[in-house]
Amino acid sequence: MKLTAETKVHDAVSAYPFLLDWLAEYDSEFERLRNPVLFNTIARAATLKQAAAMARRPLDEFLDDVRDAVARNEIAAHEASGSATPTDTTARAARQEDLKAIIRDLHAGASVDDVKARFDALVAGIDAAEIAAMEQALIAEGMPVSEVQRLCDVHVTVFKDALEGEEAVEVPAGHPIDTYTRENVVVIEITSGLRCSLDGLVAEADPDRTAAILGEIAAQLERLREIDHHYLRKENQLFPLLEAHDIVGPTQVMWGLDDEIRERIAVDLAAARSLQRDGVVAALGETLGMVDDMVYKEEKILFPTALEHLTEPEWNKVAEGEHELGFSWIEPPAAQVAPTAAPEPAPGGALPLPTGALTLQQLDVMFRTLPVDVTYVDAEDRVRFYSEGMRVFPRTPAAIGREVRKCHPPDSVDKVARILNQFRSGAKDVAEFWLEMGGRFIWIRYLAMRDATGRYQGCLEVVQDATHVRDLEGERRLLDWS
Repeated sequence: MKLTAETKVHDAVSAYPFLLDWLAEYDSEFERLRNPVLFNTIARAATLKQAAAMARRPLDEFLDDVRDAVARNEIAAHEASGSATPTDTTARAARQEDLKAIIRDLHAGASVDDVKARFDALVAGIDAAEIAAMEQALIAEGMPVSEVQRLCDVHVTVFKDALEGEEAVEVPAGHPIDTYTRENVVVIEITSGLRCSLDGLVAEADPDRTAAILGEIAAQLERLREIDHHYLRKENQLFPLLEAHDIVGPTQVMWGLDDEIRERIAVDLAAARSLQRDGVVAALGETLGMVDDMVYKEEKILFPTALEHLTEPEWNKVAEGEHELGFSWIEPPAAQVAPTAAPEPAPGGALPLPTGALTLQQLDVMFRTLPVDVTYVDAEDRVRFYSEGMRVFPRTPAAIGREVRKCHPPDSVDKVARILNQFRSGAKDVAEFWLEMGGRFIWIRYLAMRDATGRYQGCLEVVQDATHVRDLEGERRLLDWS
């Protein structure tokens, strides 16, 4: 949790329960928080900015003190989980502070050479978990993720010598880490080939040969772009489990770098395809360095940290969705067999589903919010459900249970029957239509619904006012939204 001036005192203490005692010791004004009634009323409304005023402390100083307390508590908790002695805990907490001081110096403009000697003198055999804890503590203390991300490559440069002494992780064949590692072998093979091609491009003066080399680079970058599957599995399968163990900082930083690498590969590929020699020469080397450094971060930081914290059942969860997201370059491991047991009861009366759980109220609100109108016709061709909210064609409760043919005008009944019969036989899965209506562009789709065995379960009618969608041009990304 990021602590800011507007964070509610109740939220901060709920996220970090130790803060209740810490605040009481920090200033006697906070002793009142021990009263459950006051804690559940005043503390819900009061912000940390207001708490600083109560303690008669400058806001920045108060926030720094709170964030430092949180960081130290998290470090101590990490050490306690590793059965460290009090002496070990104190020493490692102090070292963590020194590590953060080095990063702050780098942020302030110090060169790698300026801090490397201090780092080498400070640590002997630093482990991957300590590096992850450092980034976590920096973010907990208020340093923006974007700043940690900007410094991440510098971290790796400084820490490489210390990390080199660590043994490579060993896991069984088919384990997610084994799959990631086999893909990383191919990554290094591709980036090495691209570096050779880039050297040739820099040295080449003949225009025809230059164009040929750019074509080779484009082909290699097209192959490198498959790294997206590797990153998607890491971000959507591994990161959520790490975050469940409160390892948030490193995952946020790494995801940001993954996105930057994806973007750089796409830009370099476009430059190579359009024979922009100077653009490729200027940018490709840095892109390849980022890709190789990501391999290093995964092998020396991410994977050891994950193996230290995740349990065998959690690794099974990591593996469950991998085949849906895809693999990069390698033969996929054997697919996990889906469990046959009934899903566990969901909390709060929610309906358990294969990919989550929703209450009836949530389902109702969801259907009312969808930017389409949906009607479900069962396998016996009777209307069983329609959504309320953004409707294009009128529906009333009288339609429920009615044979769908009777819900259409006579001149279209035969066509509806033909569509449903082809869905039922398996000859077709989709029928779609579009029309202009009152200045709106309406898109209508009939979709056959089948279970996991392929058995026909009915038809879904989806109707959308696509006027706005039809007029969209260019692109507007998430980061462009305001």
